[in-house]
Amino acid sequence: MSDVGQALAFAGVIGLAAASPGPDFAVVVRRSVVAGRRHGMVAAVGVAAGMFVWSVAAAVGVAALLTASAVAFTVVKLAGAAYLLWLGVSALLAARRGGPGPDESLAGRVEGRLWGSFRDGLLTNVLNPKCGVFFVAVLPQFAPVEGTTGDVLLLSMVAVAVTIAWFVVVANLVAALRRVLSRPAVRRSLDAVTGAVLVALGLRLATS
Repeated sequence: MSDVGQALAFAGVIGLAAASPGPDFAVVVRRSVVAGRRHGMVAAVGVAAGMFVWSVAAAVGVAALLTASAVAFTVVKLAGAAYLLWLGVSALLAARRGGPGPDESLAGRVEGRLWGSFRDGLLTNVLNPKCGVFFVAVLPQFAPVEGTTGDVLLLSMVAVAVTIAWFVVVANLVAALRRVLSRPAVRRSLDAVTGAVLVALGLRLATS
């Protein structure tokens, strides 16, 4: 079994990766502002689910295909870039027309459903092949040489727990400031910045 030291060291590496600014962070922040605390937390769970998928894929060798096959890497990369661009353009359009205030109901709209928040978090992470490459490079450093399925699941759950913990904190902090962030001028600026960041990340991913 993986010992406590290995698990803690792995948790530290995952924590640093999760805290690095990127698409996951942008999606959780925007969901927290647009739809509130619960949606931000659900988006965080989606990101963590993506981390779990990549950690298991790396363990069984699926993610290694991305490092070995240029075609596989390119397909996932372009799909991920397209999704980020779609999210970014949606945010920019929202900034242009002005988003809803903090008290306006989002019920019945796609962005108002919890599934939409989970989906955005999950797909933003799963469609980023760099996450797969990251786990292929990192997971073997912490898994025992003759590790069992239990070892892999333990490390996968560590990755999920750390990711959820970080992004839940982010979602709650942003939600606490939601009234300020949801003021029309601030909201438009935030949507514009978030949209520009997502578009830039999508273009960067597509051309990397």
